[in-house]
Amino acid sequence: MAEPENQNLHSTPEPRPTARWKTFLRNHGITLVLLAAFAWFWFRPPATVTEENRPAPAWSVQASDGRALGSEQFKGKVVLINYWATWCPYCLKEMPVIEAFWQDHRAQGFEVLAVSVDDPPEKVAQYMKDHGYAFPAAPMDPSVYAAFGRADSIPTSFVLDAEGVIRHKIDGQVHYPRLEKLVLPLLHKARQP
Repeated sequence: MAEPENQNLHSTPEPRPTARWKTFLRNHGITLVLLAAFAWFWFRPPATVTEENRPAPAWSVQASDGRALGSEQFKGKVVLINYWATWCPYCLKEMPVIEAFWQDHRAQGFEVLAVSVDDPPEKVAQYMKDHGYAFPAAPMDPSVYAAFGRADSIPTSFVLDAEGVIRHKIDGQVHYPRLEKLVLPLLHKARQP
């Protein structure tokens, strides 16, 4: 018995690419939307920066290592004051960035103070120790709220110049290039005679 020349005479034609996409989207559309929403929330634009240009009144905190830190101890330094919390995922993502930037630029006069908005001193100290962060951290103090204000969202950071003037407010997560853009010009200015 001879086989027909074309065995696909009675088979279903291959669907067109457009039809395949429609079927795929019909079957997996909700999953794709959820993945896109997750990616947007996880990798969303890190922050909004506003220019402040206002002097900070005197402030002080007791760091998790027991030191008293404040406007007097940071005089002549460019400082990042970072409001954060151990439960905040964006805070936890930015902490390694802050550590790296601080390690790279502290010899030039850059300092960091991470101020936990609601964790007790022991929890702040344990978190910093567990993650190997060397920059100072402290629980919130009323003088810090008075100097910088409350944050509408966490994380929120403030960049102070060497004269103690709040130059920038960063609402949201910081990243290394943004810190370079905001901090390095202030460090260069502070080193000029």
